[in-house]
Amino acid sequence: MDDEEARTRLLDAAEALFYAEGVQAVGMDRIRAESGVPLKRLYRLFPAKDALVAAYLERRDARWIGGLREAVAAAEEPVPAVFDWLARWFSEPGFRGCAFLNAYGELGAGPAAVLDVVRRHKAELRSLLGTLTDSPALADQLLILAEGATAVAALTPGPEPALRAREAALLLGAGVTT
Repeated sequence: MDDEEARTRLLDAAEALFYAEGVQAVGMDRIRAESGVPLKRLYRLFPAKDALVAAYLERRDARWIGGLREAVAAAEEPVPAVFDWLARWFSEPGFRGCAFLNAYGELGAGPAAVLDVVRRHKAELRSLLGTLTDSPALADQLLILAEGATAVAALTPGPEPALRAREAALLLGAGVTT
C-alpha cells in the first residue's frame, strides 16, 4: 500500500468514525484498526490527531460545497435549490448534523488547524449564498436559515427543517435570482 492509498483509507475511516461517534470518542488506534494502516504510517502521514481531523474536514468540505454548488448551478431557481439539496442531505441514513460544527463543539477554539477549516467552510458557504443574491443582508439571512435548519435536522433528521427554511427564504424574497 502506497502513501496515497494509506491516506485515503485513513480519511475514510476517520470520516466514518468521527462523524458517527465524535472526534473525542475515537482514538487513533481505532482509526488504525478500521483503516488497516499500520500505526507508524498513520503517524507519519498525520503526526497528530488534530492533523487528521483537519484533513478529514477539508476533504468533507470539498465534497459538501462541491455538491451544493452543482445543485445550485443546475437549478432554475438557485436559492430554493439550496434548501432542496439540504432536505436530501438531512434524509440520508446516518445524518448527524454539520460535521464542522460538531467538531468545533467538541474541540472548541483549539486546535487552530481545525478551527481554520471550520471557519473556511462557513465562509465558503456564505460566499456561495452571496452569489445567489445581490444583497449581503439576504445572504446572511440565508446562511442563518441553512445553519438553523441543519441544527434542527441534527435533532430530528428528515427533510422538514430544510423545507421550512426554504419557505422562509422565499418569504424573504430570495426566490428571485439576480
